[in-house]
Order: sequence, then structure tokens, then C-alpha cells
Amino acid sequence: MATVEDLLPPCPACASEFTYEIGALLACPMCAHEWAPTEVGAPEGIADSAVRDAYGNALEDGDTVTLVKSVKLAGGGGTTLKVGTKVTRIRLTEDTGDGHDIDARIPEIGRLKLKSSIVKKA
Repeated sequence: MATVEDLLPPCPACASEFTYEIGALLACPMCAHEWAPTEVGAPEGIADSAVRDAYGNALEDGDTVTLVKSVKLAGGGGTTLKVGTKVTRIRLTEDTGDGHDIDARIPEIGRLKLKSSIVKKA
């Protein structure tokens, strides 16, 4: 009989087999690494090209998202976007290798690019 531990993938950071679930994330007690199950990759034979948020939900153009991590803006005069900031009508873009795959417009800030790994679908 398979246990829950047999179904969870090993930690991608340290390869520990003692991973466990924290809500929608997986965590490793050995190195304290946390990750979304979709970060490791889709099961074999399934090609998933959808852009996903920090919790694994598929994002689409026009969605509303909320920041799950504070973001300091470079060149913004010390401006910081706080956790919980709501961003409406996002537009998905091609990832250019730096992880920024969301194009957004925030009032009082302007246009900027965000990483899908720091937002959750509202």
C-alpha cells in the first residue's frame, strides 16, 4: 500500500524524500525549501505551457492577481509594492529568460513586468 510520502516528489533543492504539504505548496524539513508542485514539472507525457501563479493556478490574459510577496522597484525612488497589492487586467508575455512573464499596469506606478511566481490568481 502506497503512503502519502511515496506520492510526493523529493525536494528539488536537496533531494530529501521527507517532503510534506503546506496548503498548496510542498516543503522540505531538511533544507526549509518551499515550492509549488508545478515548479518541478508536469507528469511525464503531459506538455503544459500554461503560465501558473505561485499556487499552481493557470493564468490567462485579463485576470486579476494579488501579490504574495513584497517587491522593491528598481529605479522607483524606493517604491515598494506590498503584499496584497491587487493588479487587474494582466497580460501574459513570453518569458525572456528572467522569469518576468506578466505585463501589468498599476495606478500611480505605471507599466511594469512581474514574475508569475510572486502572484496568486484572485
